[in-house]
Amino acid sequence: MDGLEEALGSALLTRTTRQVTLTDAGTIYLDQVTRILSDLDEADGSVSDTGTEAVGPLRVSLPVTFGRLCLGPHIAGFLQQNPRVSLDLVLSDSFVDLASDRIDVAVRIGAPASQPNLIVKQLAEHHRFVVASHEYLEQRGVPKSPQELVEHECLRFAYQAGPQRWSFRKNDAVDNVEVNGRLAVNNSDVLRETVLGGLGIALLPQWLVKDDVRAGRMRRLFEKYDVNPQDQTICVYAAYLPNRRHSRRVRTWVDFLQTHVSTAADG
Repeated sequence: MDGLEEALGSALLTRTTRQVTLTDAGTIYLDQVTRILSDLDEADGSVSDTGTEAVGPLRVSLPVTFGRLCLGPHIAGFLQQNPRVSLDLVLSDSFVDLASDRIDVAVRIGAPASQPNLIVKQLAEHHRFVVASHEYLEQRGVPKSPQELVEHECLRFAYQAGPQRWSFRKNDAVDNVEVNGRLAVNNSDVLRETVLGGLGIALLPQWLVKDDVRAGRMRRLFEKYDVNPQDQTICVYAAYLPNRRHSRRVRTWVDFLQTHVSTAADG
């Protein structure tokens, strides 16, 4: 290490009798070297990843709850079918930057038209249910129209701070309702649990609450409407950088997604 520091003309480590830590220069140097080594791994993988078999590391970003429920049960099967692929799953509800976070494929739920400089493949439509527990509806009454939601405790996924607008579409007519309540949370699992706990009304994905509705744990409201936060078309889609378009492992993963996401969304 002394020879490297002398060659670079900069101290990389701070040494005391108790510990050794990186200097600022050492932190920068380590980050750069790590990136270079990762680039070499990617280069090696890209050479062997253009054949008929998926080969090499695959780093994938998934929404937390969707990834756990809809794709988690099928991951073992994917790896068994592709024994030369190593999979690095990153579960996050944030829109990660594919280049800086070195993500090969991101599964996202939203409006794909707003994703520039990416190749986007729609996997399935994304339907939402307006749901509440029977306990809540017995106490507060059943809203007869979307506009009556302003009088109810609406539990919101934390897309934004403050009130939220839910868009109700039936045929060509759109009714936008500003909803509010005491809870906003950035996790769908927690939102589902608060609905089951009788706290209020929520807008949740079909794939998350369809079993609750069928089992009678929740009641679906406004079944004749397509409902979304804001007035836009939402779907589940895969996104990847253009330089990944010829990757066999990326294509294999997207094919896997196409099968299992469609089943989860339509079930």
